[in-house]
Amino acid sequence: MHQQSSTRLTNNNQLWMCCLLALLCVLLTACSGPKPKSPKANVPYNPNDGRYKHDKDFGPSEDVDLSHIPDAVPRLEVRTRAGNKNPYTVLGKTYHLIKDETSYKERGYASWYGNKFNGYHTSNGELYDMYAMTGAHKTLPIPSYVRVTNLDNGKSVVVRINDRGPFHQGRIVDLSYAAAQRIGIHKTGTGRVEVEIALPGDAPPIPRRADNTIAKPVESALPPGTFLQLGAFGNKKSAQDFAATLGTKLTFPVIISSAASPKEIHRVRLGPFKDAKNLQMARDQLARLNIFEAHVVYQ
Repeated sequence: MHQQSSTRLTNNNQLWMCCLLALLCVLLTACSGPKPKSPKANVPYNPNDGRYKHDKDFGPSEDVDLSHIPDAVPRLEVRTRAGNKNPYTVLGKTYHLIKDETSYKERGYASWYGNKFNGYHTSNGELYDMYAMTGAHKTLPIPSYVRVTNLDNGKSVVVRINDRGPFHQGRIVDLSYAAAQRIGIHKTGTGRVEVEIALPGDAPPIPRRADNTIAKPVESALPPGTFLQLGAFGNKKSAQDFAATLGTKLTFPVIISSAASPKEIHRVRLGPFKDAKNLQMARDQLARLNIFEAHVVYQ
Protein backbone atom coordinates (compact mmCIF):
# COMPACT_ATOMS: atom_id res chain seq x y z
CA MET A 1 0.00 0.00 0.00
CA HIS A 2 2.77 2.40 0.92
CA GLN A 3 4.63 1.52 -2.30
CA GLN A 4 1.52 2.22 -4.45
CA SER A 5 1.05 5.58 -2.72
CA SER A 6 4.68 6.55 -3.36
CA THR A 7 4.40 5.57 -7.03
CA ARG A 8 1.20 7.63 -7.40
CA LEU A 9 2.89 10.61 -5.77
CA THR A 10 5.88 10.32 -8.10
CA ASN A 11 3.61 10.20 -11.16
CA ASN A 12 1.73 13.27 -9.94
CA ASN A 13 5.01 15.15 -9.48
CA GLN A 14 6.14 14.27 -12.98
CA LEU A 15 2.80 15.41 -14.42
CA TRP A 16 3.03 18.68 -12.50
CA MET A 17 6.58 19.27 -13.76
CA CYS A 18 5.50 18.65 -17.38
CA CYS A 19 2.66 21.16 -17.03
CA LEU A 20 5.01 23.70 -15.48
CA LEU A 21 7.53 23.29 -18.30
CA ALA A 22 4.81 23.66 -20.93
CA LEU A 23 3.58 26.86 -19.26
CA LEU A 24 7.11 28.27 -19.19
CA CYS A 25 7.51 27.56 -22.94
CA VAL A 26 4.29 29.44 -23.71
CA LEU A 27 5.39 32.42 -21.64
CA LEU A 28 8.85 32.53 -23.24
CA THR A 29 7.34 32.35 -26.72
CA ALA A 30 4.98 35.23 -25.95
CA CYS A 31 7.83 37.36 -24.61
CA SER A 32 10.06 36.76 -27.64
CA GLY A 33 7.32 37.38 -30.18
CA PRO A 34 7.07 40.58 -32.28
CA LYS A 35 6.28 43.70 -30.34
CA PRO A 36 3.24 45.70 -31.35
CA LYS A 37 4.07 48.51 -33.76
CA SER A 38 4.04 51.95 -32.26
CA PRO A 39 1.88 54.50 -34.05
CA LYS A 40 3.69 56.60 -36.66
CA ALA A 41 4.81 59.98 -35.47
CA ASN A 42 3.20 62.97 -37.15
CA VAL A 43 5.56 64.15 -39.87
CA PRO A 44 5.29 67.28 -42.04
CA TYR A 45 3.58 66.84 -45.40
CA ASN A 46 6.11 66.28 -48.16
CA PRO A 47 4.79 65.92 -51.72
CA ASN A 48 8.07 64.27 -52.76
CA ASP A 49 7.66 61.30 -50.39
CA GLY A 50 7.85 57.94 -52.13
CA ARG A 51 8.98 59.28 -55.49
CA TYR A 52 12.73 58.71 -55.20
CA LYS A 53 14.37 55.94 -57.16
CA HIS A 54 17.69 57.62 -57.97
CA ASP A 55 20.03 59.68 -55.80
CA LYS A 56 20.56 62.31 -58.49
CA ASP A 57 18.34 63.65 -61.22
CA PHE A 58 19.22 63.35 -64.91
CA GLY A 59 17.76 63.75 -68.37
CA PRO A 60 17.56 61.34 -71.30
CA SER A 61 20.62 59.17 -71.95
CA GLU A 62 20.83 60.69 -75.45
CA ASP A 63 19.95 64.12 -76.83
CA VAL A 64 16.28 64.12 -77.84
CA ASP A 65 14.69 66.88 -79.93
CA LEU A 66 11.35 67.68 -78.26
CA SER A 67 10.52 70.79 -80.30
CA HIS A 68 7.51 69.03 -81.83
CA ILE A 69 5.71 68.69 -78.47
CA PRO A 70 2.95 71.33 -78.30
CA ASP A 71 2.45 73.68 -75.40
CA ALA A 72 -0.19 72.88 -72.82
CA VAL A 73 -3.53 74.46 -73.74
CA PRO A 74 -5.25 76.26 -70.85
CA ARG A 75 -8.76 74.97 -70.16
CA LEU A 76 -11.26 74.96 -67.34
CA GLU A 77 -10.74 71.99 -65.02
CA VAL A 78 -12.37 70.91 -61.79
CA ARG A 79 -10.01 71.43 -58.87
CA THR A 80 -10.22 68.80 -56.20
CA ARG A 81 -8.47 68.44 -52.86
CA ALA A 82 -5.83 66.29 -54.59
CA GLY A 83 -2.66 68.37 -54.57
CA ASN A 84 -4.42 71.35 -53.00
CA LYS A 85 -3.80 70.81 -49.31
CA ASN A 86 -3.87 74.28 -47.80
CA PRO A 87 -1.75 75.16 -45.94
CA TYR A 88 1.01 72.55 -46.17
CA THR A 89 4.50 72.33 -44.68
CA VAL A 90 7.71 71.17 -46.35
CA LEU A 91 11.16 71.22 -44.73
CA GLY A 92 9.81 73.21 -41.81
CA LYS A 93 8.26 75.96 -43.96
CA THR A 94 4.51 76.44 -44.35
CA TYR A 95 2.98 77.45 -47.68
CA HIS A 96 -0.47 78.95 -48.36
CA LEU A 97 -2.10 78.57 -51.78
CA ILE A 98 -2.92 81.67 -53.83
CA LYS A 99 -6.63 82.46 -53.49
CA ASP A 100 -6.97 84.37 -56.80
CA GLU A 101 -4.31 83.56 -59.38
CA THR A 102 -5.87 85.51 -62.29
CA SER A 103 -3.28 88.31 -62.04
CA TYR A 104 -0.31 86.18 -60.97
CA LYS A 105 3.08 87.15 -62.42
CA GLU A 106 6.49 86.58 -60.88
CA ARG A 107 10.17 86.62 -61.79
CA GLY A 108 12.83 84.34 -60.41
CA TYR A 109 14.70 81.16 -61.31
CA ALA A 110 13.33 78.04 -62.95
CA SER A 111 14.77 74.56 -62.62
CA TRP A 112 13.71 71.22 -64.10
CA TYR A 113 13.24 67.63 -63.01
CA GLY A 114 13.58 64.48 -65.10
CA ASN A 115 14.26 60.76 -64.84
CA LYS A 116 14.54 60.77 -61.06
CA PHE A 117 10.80 61.40 -60.84
CA ASN A 118 9.62 60.06 -64.21
CA GLY A 119 6.65 57.72 -63.79
CA TYR A 120 6.11 58.64 -60.13
CA HIS A 121 2.98 60.30 -58.77
CA THR A 122 2.80 64.07 -58.77
CA SER A 123 1.16 65.93 -55.90
CA ASN A 124 -2.33 65.54 -57.38
CA GLY A 125 -1.93 61.81 -58.07
CA GLU A 126 -1.08 61.98 -61.77
CA LEU A 127 2.02 60.27 -63.13
CA TYR A 128 4.89 62.58 -63.92
CA ASP A 129 5.94 62.54 -67.58
CA MET A 130 9.22 64.34 -68.26
CA TYR A 131 8.26 64.61 -71.95
CA ALA A 132 4.96 66.42 -71.30
CA MET A 133 4.53 70.16 -70.84
CA THR A 134 4.01 70.27 -67.09
CA GLY A 135 5.49 71.99 -64.07
CA ALA A 136 5.57 72.30 -60.29
CA HIS A 137 4.73 75.41 -58.27
CA LYS A 138 4.62 76.01 -54.53
CA THR A 139 1.42 78.06 -54.21
CA LEU A 140 -0.65 78.03 -57.41
CA PRO A 141 -3.82 75.91 -57.29
CA ILE A 142 -3.61 72.55 -59.07
CA PRO A 143 -4.19 72.42 -61.96
CA SER A 144 -3.16 75.85 -63.24
CA TYR A 145 -1.58 76.96 -66.49
CA VAL A 146 1.36 79.35 -66.71
CA ARG A 147 3.50 80.84 -69.45
CA VAL A 148 7.20 80.60 -68.56
CA THR A 149 9.54 82.95 -70.44
CA ASN A 150 13.32 82.72 -70.37
CA LEU A 151 14.48 86.28 -69.67
CA ASP A 152 17.86 85.66 -71.29
CA ASN A 153 16.68 84.47 -74.71
CA GLY A 154 12.97 85.36 -74.90
CA LYS A 155 11.81 81.78 -75.41
CA SER A 156 8.55 80.80 -73.73
CA VAL A 157 6.39 77.77 -73.08
CA VAL A 158 2.95 77.15 -71.58
CA VAL A 159 2.85 74.37 -68.99
CA ARG A 160 0.18 72.78 -66.83
CA ILE A 161 0.96 72.92 -63.09
CA ASN A 162 0.20 69.52 -61.55
CA ASP A 163 2.88 69.25 -58.87
CA ARG A 164 4.42 71.02 -55.89
CA GLY A 165 7.90 72.50 -55.72
CA PRO A 166 10.64 73.54 -56.20
CA PHE A 167 11.58 73.83 -52.55
CA HIS A 168 14.88 75.64 -53.12
CA GLN A 169 15.44 79.26 -52.19
CA GLY A 170 15.11 81.61 -55.17
CA ARG A 171 13.43 79.10 -57.50
CA ILE A 172 9.81 79.74 -58.41
CA VAL A 173 8.92 76.97 -60.88
CA ASP A 174 10.13 73.44 -61.64
CA LEU A 175 9.68 72.44 -65.29
CA SER A 176 9.47 69.09 -67.00
CA TYR A 177 12.49 68.20 -69.12
CA ALA A 178 10.53 68.93 -72.31
CA ALA A 179 9.54 72.40 -71.11
CA ALA A 180 13.08 73.14 -69.93
CA GLN A 181 14.42 72.19 -73.35
CA ARG A 182 11.86 74.45 -75.05
CA ILE A 183 13.16 77.54 -73.26
CA GLY A 184 16.82 76.49 -73.30
CA ILE A 185 17.64 75.70 -69.65
CA HIS A 186 17.87 71.90 -69.92
CA LYS A 187 21.67 72.00 -70.07
CA THR A 188 22.36 74.76 -67.56
CA GLY A 189 19.90 73.31 -65.03
CA THR A 190 18.40 76.68 -64.07
CA GLY A 191 17.54 79.95 -65.74
CA ARG A 192 16.05 83.39 -65.08
CA VAL A 193 12.38 83.38 -65.99
CA GLU A 194 9.11 85.23 -65.77
CA VAL A 195 6.10 83.09 -64.83
CA GLU A 196 2.64 84.43 -65.69
CA ILE A 197 -0.77 82.82 -65.36
CA ALA A 198 -2.25 81.56 -68.64
CA LEU A 199 -6.06 81.49 -68.70
CA PRO A 200 -8.44 79.59 -71.01
CA GLY A 201 -8.57 81.40 -74.33
CA ASP A 202 -4.89 82.31 -74.28
CA ALA A 203 -3.33 80.99 -77.46
CA PRO A 204 -0.01 79.23 -76.83
CA PRO A 205 2.60 79.73 -79.56
CA ILE A 206 2.99 77.01 -82.16
CA PRO A 207 6.26 75.15 -81.49
CA ARG A 208 8.88 75.39 -84.19
CA ARG A 209 12.46 74.33 -84.61
CA ALA A 210 15.14 76.92 -84.01
CA ASP A 211 16.75 78.57 -87.03
CA ASN A 212 20.24 77.06 -87.17
CA THR A 213 21.81 80.28 -88.44
CA ILE A 214 20.24 82.72 -85.98
CA ALA A 215 18.69 81.05 -82.94
CA LYS A 216 21.42 78.56 -82.18
CA PRO A 217 24.02 81.09 -80.97
CA VAL A 218 21.35 82.83 -78.87
CA GLU A 219 20.22 79.54 -77.35
CA SER A 220 23.75 78.61 -76.28
CA ALA A 221 24.65 82.00 -74.80
CA LEU A 222 24.70 82.25 -71.00
CA PRO A 223 24.29 85.33 -68.78
CA PRO A 224 27.52 87.06 -67.74
CA GLY A 225 28.97 85.65 -64.54
CA THR A 226 27.66 82.09 -64.96
CA PHE A 227 29.57 79.61 -62.78
CA LEU A 228 29.28 76.05 -61.52
CA GLN A 229 29.48 75.94 -57.74
CA LEU A 230 31.29 72.85 -56.47
CA GLY A 231 31.29 73.35 -52.71
CA ALA A 232 31.10 75.80 -49.81
CA PHE A 233 33.45 75.80 -46.83
CA GLY A 234 33.54 77.61 -43.52
CA ASN A 235 37.32 77.20 -43.40
CA LYS A 236 39.36 79.06 -46.03
CA LYS A 237 42.24 76.56 -45.98
CA SER A 238 39.83 73.69 -46.75
CA ALA A 239 38.43 75.64 -49.71
CA GLN A 240 41.96 76.39 -50.99
CA ASP A 241 43.02 72.74 -50.73
CA PHE A 242 39.88 71.59 -52.55
CA ALA A 243 40.35 74.18 -55.30
CA ALA A 244 44.03 73.33 -55.71
CA THR A 245 43.26 69.63 -56.12
CA LEU A 246 40.57 70.30 -58.74
CA GLY A 247 42.75 72.82 -60.57
CA THR A 248 45.18 70.08 -61.61
CA LYS A 249 42.39 67.91 -63.05
CA LEU A 250 40.15 70.39 -64.88
CA THR A 251 40.70 72.58 -67.94
CA PHE A 252 38.42 75.36 -66.66
CA PRO A 253 39.39 78.03 -64.09
CA VAL A 254 38.68 77.23 -60.44
CA ILE A 255 38.02 80.27 -58.24
CA ILE A 256 37.11 80.91 -54.61
CA SER A 257 34.34 83.40 -53.85
CA SER A 258 34.45 84.44 -50.20
CA ALA A 259 32.00 86.30 -47.98
CA ALA A 260 32.26 87.34 -44.33
CA SER A 261 28.61 88.17 -43.63
CA PRO A 262 26.29 86.91 -42.25
CA LYS A 263 28.94 84.26 -41.60
CA GLU A 264 32.31 83.37 -43.08
CA ILE A 265 31.92 81.18 -46.15
CA HIS A 266 34.22 80.29 -49.06
CA ARG A 267 32.57 78.99 -52.24
CA VAL A 268 34.61 76.99 -54.75
CA ARG A 269 33.38 77.67 -58.28
CA LEU A 270 34.23 76.76 -61.86
CA GLY A 271 34.03 79.28 -64.66
CA PRO A 272 32.82 81.72 -65.81
CA PHE A 273 31.03 80.15 -68.79
CA LYS A 274 29.86 82.09 -71.83
CA ASP A 275 27.85 79.33 -73.49
CA ALA A 276 26.05 76.08 -72.72
CA LYS A 277 28.53 74.00 -74.71
CA ASN A 278 31.45 74.82 -72.42
CA LEU A 279 29.25 74.45 -69.36
CA GLN A 280 28.34 70.93 -70.44
CA MET A 281 32.00 70.13 -71.13
CA ALA A 282 32.80 71.18 -67.57
CA ARG A 283 30.01 68.96 -66.21
CA ASP A 284 31.45 66.04 -68.19
CA GLN A 285 34.91 66.62 -66.69
CA LEU A 286 33.41 66.77 -63.20
CA ALA A 287 31.46 63.57 -63.81
CA ARG A 288 34.72 61.76 -64.59
CA LEU A 289 35.87 62.86 -61.13
CA ASN A 290 32.61 61.55 -59.61
CA ILE A 291 31.44 65.09 -58.84
CA PHE A 292 27.74 65.35 -59.64
CA GLU A 293 26.45 67.98 -57.19
CA ALA A 294 27.65 71.08 -59.07
CA HIS A 295 24.91 73.65 -59.65
CA VAL A 296 24.71 76.82 -61.71
CA VAL A 297 25.12 80.16 -59.91
CA TYR A 298 25.37 83.73 -61.16
CA GLN A 299 28.07 86.00 -59.75
